[in-house]
Amino acid sequence: MEKFIIMGGNRLNGEITLQAAKNAILPLMSCCILCAQEVTLRNCPPITDVKKMAEIIERMGGSVQFVGDDIKICCADIEPLAVDEELTKSIRSSIFMLGSMLGRFKRAEISYPGGCEIGKRPIDIHIAGLKELGVDINEMPECIECVGEKLHSGKVKLSFPSVGATENMIMVAALTKGKTVIENAAREPEIVDLERFINAMGGCVEGAGTSVITVKGVEKLHSVTFTPISDRIAAGTYLTMCAACGGDVTVRGCCSEDLKSVTEALKICGCRIEENDRSIRLVSSGNLSSVPLLRTGPFPAFPTDMQPQFCALLATAGGTSLIEETVFENRFKYVGQLENMGADIALQGRRALVTGVRELHASIVSAEDLRGGAALITAALRADGVSTVYGTKYIDRGYYRIEEILTSLGADIVRVSC
Repeated sequence: MEKFIIMGGNRLNGEITLQAAKNAILPLMSCCILCAQEVTLRNCPPITDVKKMAEIIERMGGSVQFVGDDIKICCADIEPLAVDEELTKSIRSSIFMLGSMLGRFKRAEISYPGGCEIGKRPIDIHIAGLKELGVDINEMPECIECVGEKLHSGKVKLSFPSVGATENMIMVAALTKGKTVIENAAREPEIVDLERFINAMGGCVEGAGTSVITVKGVEKLHSVTFTPISDRIAAGTYLTMCAACGGDVTVRGCCSEDLKSVTEALKICGCRIEENDRSIRLVSSGNLSSVPLLRTGPFPAFPTDMQPQFCALLATAGGTSLIEETVFENRFKYVGQLENMGADIALQGRRALVTGVRELHASIVSAEDLRGGAALITAALRADGVSTVYGTKYIDRGYYRIEEILTSLGADIVRVSC
């Protein structure tokens, strides 16, 4: 087990360059199953979730090699084996295997996916969409069995713009003869990236980034070298940390349009933001103002994956802020840990009323999920004194060597074994 020891109070200054996004890499890795040739994904950090996805592919007969910052994946010899519970319980993105396995082999069997316990995250939207395309679903207590002997193209209307369900529908349709139309599709940048990836391999996907996506099935996909989009959530996290601590940080390699809802909220707090096509600079005094209402939602609304970090920021902002979480019912699990550091947060269902305090104090806290862990680090960087943050295994799921990046900006943070 490991922990972070953080001396708070340092301003953050400098530049960082982003790597590829966790939320983009994982569906692309799964999508490689659709291709019988080698695929190279570039600029990918070997975070925990990426390694878990690689292990799933290897268990099924595929080959995954980490070469520097590249991942070389070959699924020529992969077989439609059941994905075991041990792996699927450790990573939510294992659900992407349904679309890619059905698309190539017309059958798939997977144990129910796991991941951070931030809400129910039901897979009924995935299942309903697959049924509309003729897939027979057998939901057993321990696993889901999908048979695609009657798989066909058609129209799918999602009951909610789920990112994962949208990605699964795109993948299952990529090799299915005919035209498939996905309505009420998720509009996240990672969906656009999946479209770019499939099209670069010879597929035909149109409309990603809008609510209607069209997929025309092709016979096969071919080898490609592809660089996924940069991690907008990591960018938002580091900008929020700088805003909380005060300082001047530039994040390079990010698309400012993808972070518009976050940077607009940071401006309301009193930060100065300078943006261009490939970088964002934030200047903060550390003396921030509250945000009247911060409501999460599907893109382009404020991302739920940034809500905990922003709550930690608002904990010392002057005035009172209201945060409304509309995506995950358990996203506020971290609040008790912030209260241990002196935060004044009143919870009522999916709403949090955050009254800014003058200072947070150092404490021993423990992360229970990925973004909640990032929130605790944000608070510890701002707090007076030395804090200890346990639960590094959750933080490592989405941030690669976060302590090294923060140290390069002037933070006093070390990772130690315990």
